[in-house]
Amino acid sequence: MEEIHVERSDRGVVTLTLNRPHRKNAIPGSMWEPLRQIFHEVRTNDADRVLVITGAGGDFCSGADLATNAGDLLGTHPLRSMSSVNACALALHEVDVPTIAKVRGNAVGAGMNLALGCDLIVASENARFCEVFARRALSVDFGGTWLLPRIVGMHRAKELALLADMLSAKEAQAMGIVNRVVPDAELDGFVDDWARRLAEGPPLALQLSKRMLSNSLASSFAEALDAEASAQSVNLVSRDTREGVAAFLEKRSPTFEGR
Repeated sequence: MEEIHVERSDRGVVTLTLNRPHRKNAIPGSMWEPLRQIFHEVRTNDADRVLVITGAGGDFCSGADLATNAGDLLGTHPLRSMSSVNACALALHEVDVPTIAKVRGNAVGAGMNLALGCDLIVASENARFCEVFARRALSVDFGGTWLLPRIVGMHRAKELALLADMLSAKEAQAMGIVNRVVPDAELDGFVDDWARRLAEGPPLALQLSKRMLSNSLASSFAEALDAEASAQSVNLVSRDTREGVAAFLEKRSPTFEGR
């Protein structure tokens, strides 16, 4: 689709750009399924090691395009309309490789939750975040009710969802929503550096760590320890771990293959 650009580098970095700057990269109903398919492709393609999600122009994503979707939303059964949204959110959650949201301008509504669904968020100083749903007489969607409490705590999550206040990048960082806030001119370079470092890391070990961290709040401490033991058992028979140990002993940089 012309409204979604996907670029793959030879380093294994996939950059997905929402390309509707004239609508602040708002997502029409027709885009949810193509996005889901891209997330599934990244999950199943061994050559893809990192996914970066961003928006064209000056904004990340202003959520669902209510102007374009109005007819669909009001003329289709709500559960049918939401099924494609939910499938897309779940597909992003199931991406095994590290994901980075590179945020300029507005990240509101489903756009904010698209960013929250990534493992890391790097924001420009001009970025703004808002769970805007209540202003439109809507409830939070795209996984926000699950993501927000885990990131900011329950009371903060209710404040953001019920009052729908706009947050600056610095305010979002203070709440733990954003990992880093950088000047706009430095955003691309900063994210490129993080993506490169992640792409050069051990794919299997990173994927296992990500999975265990994502599951941790639903696990007991004993279950977490069992998961760690299982993950290390997988790592310790892998080529990458042998390479990592050899590189350490030989005082050189390792080359990981994901095996």
